[in-house]
Amino acid sequence: GPCTECSCSSGKEADKDPSHTKKKENGDRLCVPKVFFGTRTHKQITQISRELKRTAYSCVPMTILSSRDYTCIHPVVSNSSNRNEMCVELLEGKHGKSCSYYHGVHKLVEHHALQPVSQAWDIEDLVSLGRRLRACPYFAARELMLGADIVFCPYNYLLDPQIRDSMDINLKNQVVILDEAHNIEDCARESVSYGVTESQLRAAREELDFMVSNNIRQKHHEPLRAVCCSLI
Repeated sequence: GPCTECSCSSGKEADKDPSHTKKKENGDRLCVPKVFFGTRTHKQITQISRELKRTAYSCVPMTILSSRDYTCIHPVVSNSSNRNEMCVELLEGKHGKSCSYYHGVHKLVEHHALQPVSQAWDIEDLVSLGRRLRACPYFAARELMLGADIVFCPYNYLLDPQIRDSMDINLKNQVVILDEAHNIEDCARESVSYGVTESQLRAAREELDFMVSNNIRQKHHEPLRAVCCSLI
């Protein structure tokens, strides 16, 4: 019978579906999986994107997820030691200020240099273009994930459930590739480890002392204070 699954029978160009789904005959939607390519470092992502340019898949929709340490271009936030917190404060407008770079994300997402007809790009290309357009590369990369066939990111974006949740990454029915996977054990250990200084412990103990002395949820705060004291 005639071909009904593609546009060849009508001679029209197939509609592009940014949500990576297509309708089956029974009306259900069939999910087309993304490829999540995890690497150990951001530097390795640059190397892999360079290799992608040399293949027949250089023009497929892609994006690179990375931290604000590599992609924030706000003149104040990018030079801060707590970029994440300052970024959130700006987005929430806590001090009556906002981030003009965030509001220009659409200019970067829609730019022709990042569209599938262009070649693969890396973090430096994204940041450079973001500076030129005064648009946030960090949130632009997240927006591009919606229509991307390939998503490059560090290991912890795939392994750490908190990061997956914050970045809206859903790995169900997706393809996951881990480059140099023998490093996964160390990465998994780091994702569930936490470093704390003595000054932080002492500050926490002082706050817990205040809670206990003011009879604020004593049964919860007293055991925590005991832990802080024992660690100090």
